[in-house]
Amino acid sequence: MSAAGAGPMTRRELFKMIGMAAGGAAMYQAMSTLGYAAESPFKGPIDLSGAPKGASVLILGSGVAGMTAAYELRNAGYKVQILEYNNRPGGRNWSIRGGDSYTELGGYTQHCEFDKGLYINPGPWRIPYHHRGLLHYCKILGVPIEAFFQINYNAYLHSSKAFGGKPQRYREIKADYQGHVAELLSKATRQHSLDDAISKEDAEKLLESLRSWGALDKDFKYGKNLTSSERRGYEKDPGGGLTAVPIPSQPMGLSDVLDSGLWQGIPSGDNYDMQTALFQPVGGMGRIGEAFGRELGSVIRYNSKVTKIEQSERGVTATYVDTATGATHSASADWCLCTIPLPVLAQIPMNVGQKMAAAISAVPYASAIKVGLQFKRRFWEEDDHIYGGISYTDLPITNIGYPNCDYHSPGKGVLLGAYIWGLNAMEFTAMTPPERVMKAVEYGSQIHPQYKQEFDNGVAVAWHRSPFTMGCYGMWSSDARAKHYEDLCRIDGRIALAGEHASYLGGWQEGGVTSALDAIGRIHQRAVAQGSKA
Repeated sequence: MSAAGAGPMTRRELFKMIGMAAGGAAMYQAMSTLGYAAESPFKGPIDLSGAPKGASVLILGSGVAGMTAAYELRNAGYKVQILEYNNRPGGRNWSIRGGDSYTELGGYTQHCEFDKGLYINPGPWRIPYHHRGLLHYCKILGVPIEAFFQINYNAYLHSSKAFGGKPQRYREIKADYQGHVAELLSKATRQHSLDDAISKEDAEKLLESLRSWGALDKDFKYGKNLTSSERRGYEKDPGGGLTAVPIPSQPMGLSDVLDSGLWQGIPSGDNYDMQTALFQPVGGMGRIGEAFGRELGSVIRYNSKVTKIEQSERGVTATYVDTATGATHSASADWCLCTIPLPVLAQIPMNVGQKMAAAISAVPYASAIKVGLQFKRRFWEEDDHIYGGISYTDLPITNIGYPNCDYHSPGKGVLLGAYIWGLNAMEFTAMTPPERVMKAVEYGSQIHPQYKQEFDNGVAVAWHRSPFTMGCYGMWSSDARAKHYEDLCRIDGRIALAGEHASYLGGWQEGGVTSALDAIGRIHQRAVAQGSKA
């Protein structure tokens, strides 16, 4: 069961358990096997020199993958056109701001009422430092970036079943867990219980390292003192003048820490994809898609819903409907790069081989929901002294993300009020957007009592109701990846696929970037080979 007791264990919970039980290396191996963690293969700009004169490529979808491909192909001399379903570039690279409207499957339209300058990223919201491809395009497109904080020691870890439902500071749980474990290990070491595992010299080094790691006293005990308070915080902080003397805080007992389950949140920043430094574009993740869109200009045709894809020995033609006018049109090119998410693509007639068709149908998409909540003031800073980072909870909302920018700004502020997965996401998807928002407020008030009084308005995006993706990202199983991954990525005639689903960086924009570069590199090789025969 999940930590919230609401259904089967999610992949995120599985990886966390593996990491706690067997260490980061084992967790990373498990994530890599399923395509959830891998180092980006990006080594620099792609070489597409020698493009055949007049060669053309039709790209379906102006997400990060499609626009990366269009940018490089156009610069290499190819004739490029993108057909995009939405009236904006970016796909899942998207920020919702005040004045924006969004209509989900089922017809419900939300009108965002956030104040100017405030936003929520319903899709990706962070960029790891090792996602070099995406960062490369941020740099060349002039998209400024700023720090994103995965870990904030003053944010909360919360269990509705522990400590009377009162949230605990991350630093307190981390310090007490480490302190008690260090004391136990030091006791075992001093009692020579580890003699078969380590030498006498190493035992002495281990003891000293445990004293430092766990903030133990001279007797290798973890308790209420100034040393432990330097980690977990003080009952009364050091100050100046006659009231300067600090008062140590009382650590929680080991049983209390273990029974709470909050120790599961300690390694949330240890995963390879979550390690510092992490970044976000200034002004919202959608700034990347917007910058690509400005750069590509008329290359992108918006409001174009693809209804059929046909290829022959000579080229590829896509039939599409102009969603603004209802008129049907077609676009043709020598080659086609399709970045349409697989649940949507599976419903579009396309004459490819049985292997690619089977691969397209083999990958389900994750259910996920994000809720953005605007409040009348930034109470998390003013009252709780939380500046950026994430609080974690066993409630269905999973976490609360605090803005990593504009600290001490007057007026209103926006939180990520929920990032929901699995069965809880299915339950929230069945609600109307206003119901999702109010549920997030209800749950969040268990962590921040100020919620109900300070709440102003909100938006909620359920990705299974997104008409242009019908899900959050591709969820490969190890068996499906072994059977279908190469068939999905291979060029079929004159059609190639790209996107995070065609990568080992599933769910990350870097997967879209690197898969697009790989696909157009292979298209270029074929185009050059065919051009030399002409």
